[in-house]
Amino acid sequence: MIILSTSTIAQSLSVIPRDYFGDFTMSIRDDSTNKTKVYQISDALQVGNYLKFTNIFNPILPENHFFDLHLYVDFSVWNTNFNLWNLDTQIWNLEDARIEDIFRDKIFCTDQDVDQLDNNVFYKLNKGQYVEYNGFDNTYIVP
Repeated sequence: MIILSTSTIAQSLSVIPRDYFGDFTMSIRDDSTNKTKVYQISDALQVGNYLKFTNIFNPILPENHFFDLHLYVDFSVWNTNFNLWNLDTQIWNLEDARIEDIFRDKIFCTDQDVDQLDNNVFYKLNKGQYVEYNGFDNTYIVP
């Protein structure tokens, strides 16, 4: 699962895809509203086994929502596969309905600091809503 925030600045994503492409399409579907937003990514770089890219999410992702992430290459978009179209001039004006899946995952949007690997900082569902009262001295044992 990928954790993003409600930030208005570019957020970076690192994924291990099925295939490495520099240009692809990213669609994000909100599980609560079932609305899908599509972004064109053109600055992806392969760093080791990861595909790293940044994106500005507009509209801003709502907090505490889950999203379905789908990265794919749509060959019907012009210049997506320029080399293929450049070699075969007969398919320049034809639609190609192929879509190649690159990656699928879930996204959770929160503004809480979550760092489970290094600092054991976990997501708290009731953060700020429930306050634990610890005013009693429970060290006294009744004989």
